[in-house]
Amino acid sequence: MIVAFLTLMAAGIIKGAIGSGVPVIVIPVLTMLYDVKLAIAVLVAPNLFSNALQVWQYRHHLLPHRFLLWFGLSGGLGIVIGTWGLVVLSPTLLSLGVAAAIVLYLAIKLANRSFTLPFPLAQRIVLPVGLVAGVLQGAAGMSAPASVTFLNAMRLERPVFIGSISVFFVAITLVQIPALLSAGILTWERSLYSLAALLVILAAMPLGARLGKRLPHRWFDRLIMCLLATIAIKIVVDALMA
Repeated sequence: MIVAFLTLMAAGIIKGAIGSGVPVIVIPVLTMLYDVKLAIAVLVAPNLFSNALQVWQYRHHLLPHRFLLWFGLSGGLGIVIGTWGLVVLSPTLLSLGVAAAIVLYLAIKLANRSFTLPFPLAQRIVLPVGLVAGVLQGAAGMSAPASVTFLNAMRLERPVFIGSISVFFVAITLVQIPALLSAGILTWERSLYSLAALLVILAAMPLGARLGKRLPHRWFDRLIMCLLATIAIKIVVDALMA
């Protein structure tokens, strides 16, 4: 429980600093401690309300609405597909899926540090990227290998990135909630856990926002990448020994 609390605090700080990172940090840790289904259910309220707050804060710094509409709609379709996988796949496969998502995220981050995605090209590929991001979010609880990497590659200014990625997260969470309810994954007990997680993350976000204005973002990136690499190895070892 203490580890979970500290993880949520760290995720809130990262969220406040760079506008994303909650699922990337929390899902692997809760998967390692408990299981993927509980991890995804616990993050429903934080994903919805913390991102809605940032959409409001950065509402004047968004990508074109048409672009965000297609991004969100395709992500919602991916959520439905991914949630179906969450129901039918075994816990071991789901855990390995989380580890694979982490490895993919790290590989893309390392390989594309100097790559810039022009907006006209981003418009052409927004639908498939949104779909893949939704599938990853639905099945593994982490859309970041597709969604965050996609917007990062566009080299957006910090306010534009935070506002736009928050719009996407709100859109897919609104689809994910009924999908999880219909699948029996989001129970009343897990909903209470989710609300408690939200309070912890919201309490930590202002500190992250202050740090984000003072510290280089690469510091946060490096910290997250080291943490994720360690967690991915632990998940794979536990799955193979199960």
